[in-house]
Amino acid sequence: MSNTAPAADHDNPLKKKLREVIFGTETPAGRHFDLALIACIICSVALVYLDTVAEIHQAYGTWIYLLEWLFTLIFTVEYGLRLYCSTNPLRYSLSFYGIVDLLSILPSYLALFFPGANMTLVIRVLRLFRIFRVLKLLRYLSEGNMLLRAMLESSRKVFIFFFSVSLIVMVLSAVMYVIEGPANGFTSIPKSVYWTIVTITTVGYGDITPQTSLGQAIAAFTMLLGYSIIAIPTGILTAEIGQEINRNRDLRRCANCLKKGHELAAHYCDNCGSELEAPLSESTD
Repeated sequence: MSNTAPAADHDNPLKKKLREVIFGTETPAGRHFDLALIACIICSVALVYLDTVAEIHQAYGTWIYLLEWLFTLIFTVEYGLRLYCSTNPLRYSLSFYGIVDLLSILPSYLALFFPGANMTLVIRVLRLFRIFRVLKLLRYLSEGNMLLRAMLESSRKVFIFFFSVSLIVMVLSAVMYVIEGPANGFTSIPKSVYWTIVTITTVGYGDITPQTSLGQAIAAFTMLLGYSIIAIPTGILTAEIGQEINRNRDLRRCANCLKKGHELAAHYCDNCGSELEAPLSESTD
């Protein structure tokens, strides 16, 4: 019985059609669904932002509340349909976008369990978490997916870089604490860590400043070091993005002459003129 159930589920015409519309992006219906969903996401997040303005909340609070619940119901139906038509509902619900979909609707329902005027602020804070809906836009942007993959690929290098920077921050903080001391505002090593991070990132709030000549010399060195450090993670990520672009181009192979390295937007082979296959859909099932 367990062997025939998945086949019957897979052949369900309603689920198959919903899957093509909701998870697919190649069909006109799928594209229209994605555009409608993007419009709903943008409108719902705009409502969250507008509701934090006191004048707008006072004048249109009731309408905003009703519209927020309308969007909540729309996203609830969407989440339910995704679970219904997914080939693996559990995998989808535990995936990154599945969790984002759940987080985008859960706070509104949690707010129902906090009645009373004294809990109004808590309810509004819970609703702010619906900004997670913005993350759902990433699934419709191939460039966003490429950037995400590049960030994941470079995560180990970036982690080692930040670990090295942390060591530098710890050393400089200890040195500044010893040189300047509590008399000049460096009351503790954690306070010195705060000063070092503010200085090394070239933010420079100016609430703590070294007073001794040696401390100012170390501060100048820290500022120059900060300019050198800022460029490193940018270079790491840029190099990884370049490699990701090349990997994506290598996947575009002409079925006729077998030439690879075509641009993602190309429709025809630049060698033999044959029509290229569309890039593989990156939608999450």
